[in-house]
Amino acid sequence: MTKERRDAYERIRNKLINAPVLILPDFELPFKLYIDAACSKGLGAALHQRQIVDGEPREGVICNISRKLKDSEARYRATKTECLCLVWDLVKLHYYLEGAVFEVYTDCTALSSFLNMKTTNRHMLRWKIAIQKYRGNMNIIYKEGKSHTNADGLSRWPLDNVKSNTAYEP
Repeated sequence: MTKERRDAYERIRNKLINAPVLILPDFELPFKLYIDAACSKGLGAALHQRQIVDGEPREGVICNISRKLKDSEARYRATKTECLCLVWDLVKLHYYLEGAVFEVYTDCTALSSFLNMKTTNRHMLRWKIAIQKYRGNMNIIYKEGKSHTNADGLSRWPLDNVKSNTAYEP
């Protein structure tokens, strides 16, 4: 085996060894919710938490979720699709996030002011009301799109109608 191939093998091996670890949530610690909506494709989110794993602080994955957009949703403008994504993620992950402190990372700058924006759009008004209970514990942070890969991948290739084979589902 050449040195170049050996180095490539070691890089892949190290990536697999240090891959994101699924962890159980610690409700005493804050959560990180990475969200993304791909217009005309889907919605995705990755729920993470920074915990001590094997004696070192490490960000672990609690769960990933995604779904395809419905035909009517695929026609939404980008900001409205991102707002839909936030609301859908909060509804799906309310078992983890209700009453917890968490940060939402998004690549949509308008979403950071979603709760304060004035709108007459019925959907947006309903969504604002639906997420009011998270307002005091949620901080929305803009994260540049090219560094927002975990949720981006989930929204671009959403899984839909997949049955889980796990014994416990919240």
